[in-house]
Amino acid sequence: MFDPTIYENLKVVMEGAIYDLDLTNEIKVRNRSDILNLAVMSRCFSMQFQSYKAKDSYPLAEIALHTSMKDLALEILEENETEAGCEIAVYFYTRIKNIEKDCSHIEFFLNNIWNQRPAIKQEISYYYSNKNTVYNKVTLTFGRKINEDQIDDFHNIIDHTLQSLYYFETELS
Repeated sequence: MFDPTIYENLKVVMEGAIYDLDLTNEIKVRNRSDILNLAVMSRCFSMQFQSYKAKDSYPLAEIALHTSMKDLALEILEENETEAGCEIAVYFYTRIKNIEKDCSHIEFFLNNIWNQRPAIKQEISYYYSNKNTVYNKVTLTFGRKINEDQIDDFHNIIDHTLQSLYYFETELS
C-alpha cells in the first residue's frame, strides 16, 4: 500500500485551499506547477494567483512547497523522521515606480502583516529597452521545515498572502 509523503499531504492541503478561494471568486489561479527534478531528486509544487478583481497581469502571488531528496529519504527509509519536512516560500511579483521608496514601504508593510517572521528579499529588474517599468520579485522564506504537524498553518499563510496581495494591488498598482 502506498503511504503518501509529507510533501504529498501538504501539497493536497495547499492545492485544495487555493482552489477553494478560486471557486468562491476571491482569487484567480493563473498557474500551477508540480516539478520533479531528476538531477537532484527534489520536488517543487507551486501555485500562482491574483485577486479576482485584478485587471492586469500584476500583482501576482505564488506559494511554493519544496522538498529535497534528503527529506524524502529520511521519511521513506524511516530514519529520523522528525527532521523530514518541506520548505515553503511565498513570492510576489509586482511593478514599482520608485525603487527606494516603494521597496522600503513594501518591506515595512510585509513585516507588519507577517509579524516580522519571514525573511524578505526583493529582486529588482527591468528591460534595457524600457527602464521606466521596474519589476520587483519579493521572496518570503521562513527558515524552517514544515510537516503535517503545521498543516493548519497553511490557512494563515494563505490569509497573509491574500492580505499582502491586496496591499500590492491597492498601494502599488
